[in-house]
Amino acid sequence: MTKFEYLTKEGLKKLQKKIEKLENIERPKMSMQIAEARDKGDISENAEYDAIKEAQGFLEMNIAKLKRKLYNARIIDESKINKDRVSILSTVKVKNLTYGGEQRYTLVPEGEADLKLGKISINTPISIGLLGKKIGDIAHIKLPNNMILNYKILEII
Repeated sequence: MTKFEYLTKEGLKKLQKKIEKLENIERPKMSMQIAEARDKGDISENAEYDAIKEAQGFLEMNIAKLKRKLYNARIIDESKINKDRVSILSTVKVKNLTYGGEQRYTLVPEGEADLKLGKISINTPISIGLLGKKIGDIAHIKLPNNMILNYKILEII
């Protein structure tokens, strides 16, 4: 069963650039390092050669993983996002009824989360608890440590 990877246009561009860097910069560097290690003599007893070959294997595995992610990518059309309910790419202003204070979160695909920018993964307990809620609703969110947070939805942007 194919697992789709949902991305924004920005996330897709980042993924493409990362693959391009690995293929066009890191892979050639690795090839040069292997050639240099091979030139140092008997490769059967060359620890440096073995380490570089292992690193090359990890690099190729990473490239394959990212290409698979790109192949399964589906771009989220932001114009079709329903602003009446919290969904992926919603920016939500909430009031923490448990501790007080207000926060603003944007629910984004897994690979695009950046807490400093208020972007949280759609797979976090907070996002899961907020999904589908409307303005005025209260979300009861159970955290992994069994703590319960209560958020009131103030605004969906």
